[in-house]
Amino acid sequence: MASNALPTNAPSSSETLPMANVASSVNGVEASKVDDHKSKWRPNKTNFGFLPIPKRLRYDPEHPAVFGTVMNAAFGFGCTFIVANLYYCQPLLIQLSESFNVSYDEVSNIPTLIQGGYAAGLLLISPMGDLVPRRPLILLLTVISASLTIGLAVTRSLAVFEALSFLVGTFSVSPQILIPLAADLSPPERRATAISIVLSGLLLGVLIARVFSGIIAQFVTWRIVYYMAIGVQYFVMLLFWAILPDYPAKNTGLTYFDILWTMAKLAVTEPELIQACLITIASSACFTNFWVTLTFLLGGPLYNYSTLAIGLFGLIGMGGVLMAPLVGKVVDRLIPWYATLFSTAVLVCVQAIYVGAAGVNIAAVVIVCVGLDIFRQMQQTSLTTAVFAINESARSRLNAVIILSFFLGTVMGTPVGSRVFVEHGWRASAWLSFAWTGWQLAILLIRGPHARRYTWFGWEGGAEWRKDVVRERQRREKEELEAAAQ
Repeated sequence: MASNALPTNAPSSSETLPMANVASSVNGVEASKVDDHKSKWRPNKTNFGFLPIPKRLRYDPEHPAVFGTVMNAAFGFGCTFIVANLYYCQPLLIQLSESFNVSYDEVSNIPTLIQGGYAAGLLLISPMGDLVPRRPLILLLTVISASLTIGLAVTRSLAVFEALSFLVGTFSVSPQILIPLAADLSPPERRATAISIVLSGLLLGVLIARVFSGIIAQFVTWRIVYYMAIGVQYFVMLLFWAILPDYPAKNTGLTYFDILWTMAKLAVTEPELIQACLITIASSACFTNFWVTLTFLLGGPLYNYSTLAIGLFGLIGMGGVLMAPLVGKVVDRLIPWYATLFSTAVLVCVQAIYVGAAGVNIAAVVIVCVGLDIFRQMQQTSLTTAVFAINESARSRLNAVIILSFFLGTVMGTPVGSRVFVEHGWRASAWLSFAWTGWQLAILLIRGPHARRYTWFGWEGGAEWRKDVVRERQRREKEELEAAAQ
């Protein structure tokens, strides 16, 4: 899994907007420890010493990989069926309790364990995308998660099932390596579109896993769900083998502990990253609060919908996810801060509709389903695009921090939202999400769209919202500086 050079087609600092200045080192790690682009290069013909790399995918600095629609769609597809590993078990808990002859309380640990494993993988494995070549790392993680799933399908022991669930969650983090890779491979003018499509694969995986496992388990044993997961994951591994370019490692001068240490430093020293995390925590809590309590709202005395009817609302959510290409194109045209501002402002309006009419008319609930999915996705895409601009050599670490904040929001939103709904009703739960969304807007407005990298509070650098205008201004300033230097 070793490599010899950094890619010459990595984005330059001139492509970065003034809201986040690219540094030559990662928070105190000497720049000399990070490979420059002039290291000797020789192509890798195999991964792991035996697995051949298709010739068209071998790294060639003279002809870098083209990140087109097919590759982008493959990234999204792979993310869908890997992240699904985390959610197959949720509709199966009753069948699992009967199969293992245990109480509901005992099997309720399974979702917690798999999510705990995922958090461990985010913290300990996904930052390795900044240290080692990502093609072999992604292939290895996919093979391991697929192979561990075999154990889930065949075991007769609850203890083994729980241990394997934790491990499957740990090794199902390849999507969090694919997202920074998509940002590195895509041209700057369509980077947000690429990120949006991959993120939509994550959201689609959450919905598809619940639908597939619920339908399959309704007619056959729960083990068939995991046999299906095994086959799909091995197919994804073959797809990755056939389509992932051999992109060299970016920081071969760093050690694994350097990566973890610098990730921790990024999490407390980068104002824009901290701002994005605070927004993401609250946004994730709102999203989770809505979808968890929606079952209570629709199944309760206000509507008395059947389980099937409630499940169909997931299809409405899928419609919002499929808007990813359009969302990405909008973000690509704007300074990311303005895309975040617009999406957050719309989310405030969406939450106001929910507060006022969720228990009055079902149309309000449908509007919130669609609006929440579309504009939360726009918000996440714009935040991720802005955060990735902080330091191109640290994108896996930056992504790990922001995804961990998403995870924290989920952990907060589920119990708090459910308790508020049960004790105080749907309107109180809606007010809670409205308050969390207002918090997001307040946090965003603390820093302006062109604040310098280490500016914690305030506005500076004007208020231009068009990305192409800012890039043109940067180009002219660079030319003037070069002319003055001569």
